[in-house]
Amino acid sequence: MRVGPPDPRPEIRAKALSLGFDAIGFARAHLPDQTRERLAQFLADGHHGGMAWMDARADQRAHPRALWPEAVSVISLGLNYAPGTDPLATLAQRDRATISIYAQGRDYHDVVKGRLKQLGQWMAHRFKGTDLKVFVDTAPVMEKPLAQSAGLGWQGKHTNLVSRRHGSWLFLGEVMTTLDLEPDGPETDHCGSCDACLRICPTDAFPAPYRLDARRCISYLTIEHHGPIPEDLRPLMGNRIYGCDDCLAVCPWNKFAQAHAEPAFAPRETLTALKLAELAMLDDPGFRALFSGSPIKRIGRNRFVRNVLVAIGNSGEHALRPVAQGLCDDPDPVVADCARWAVAQLPT
Repeated sequence: MRVGPPDPRPEIRAKALSLGFDAIGFARAHLPDQTRERLAQFLADGHHGGMAWMDARADQRAHPRALWPEAVSVISLGLNYAPGTDPLATLAQRDRATISIYAQGRDYHDVVKGRLKQLGQWMAHRFKGTDLKVFVDTAPVMEKPLAQSAGLGWQGKHTNLVSRRHGSWLFLGEVMTTLDLEPDGPETDHCGSCDACLRICPTDAFPAPYRLDARRCISYLTIEHHGPIPEDLRPLMGNRIYGCDDCLAVCPWNKFAQAHAEPAFAPRETLTALKLAELAMLDDPGFRALFSGSPIKRIGRNRFVRNVLVAIGNSGEHALRPVAQGLCDDPDPVVADCARWAVAQLPT
């Protein structure tokens, strides 16, 4: 028999679901030793590439209470963004761009954070004296291990979270709180012998199951990486100009995922099967206008056009050669370098 006040978890769960969250679980504000050891090895191997911020705040990342000492519990929440169509369909359209599914709608940071704030405001009013903080991706929080600890899913061999209900398609957010909540218990690994996610990776970015070398990952190269993309990796990127869904899309657990019904995540018509020729010609104002409200806007025009030129170089389309030639003298040296590379790849 439970002694003391009623368990607040059912009430919190019901409120979260009413706000549109698709998954919720409860965990302690603590990470297992294995998770901390894996992070330390990832950084020691240099697999974080140019993401110096991961190393700079590694202690806070590995220890949630180093980020906020008062934290007792973590509420892990997920929003389903499973696509209703094949996310890899545009890879065969060599004169078009492939943009990761998650970036084709509104910026998920804004959507998830807005709902977390609603949940937090309700909790502060409902449970007087409770303090809390909300997080979405931008703080040094290890979201996927916390989500596994809370039972939302497990980190698969591609290092992303896999849910038995939602497959590989969950946006994550957290509420850290001083409220003492009974943990749900961690989800166990259900990958079995499957290695489809490792085999499909175009750039061989997985040195081993459950290990990612971000320096070879197309998502990292097109989003986080500054400067020229290594020439040996460019031909392997195809027409992927922002992110990569390959390892997510082939996960067998996706067969249980239902396509999301969230209007904010619906692909914008302007961001599906975009023509590479048109994207390459974007100036800074045009880029900002096209990607207003999208996470793509954060990388800026120069990095974006660099990515587009890699795709043009991989297209095999003679008609795109003049487009690349027109950017060989771009004011940005990285763009100009990639334009010259693209010209050299295309038939004369």
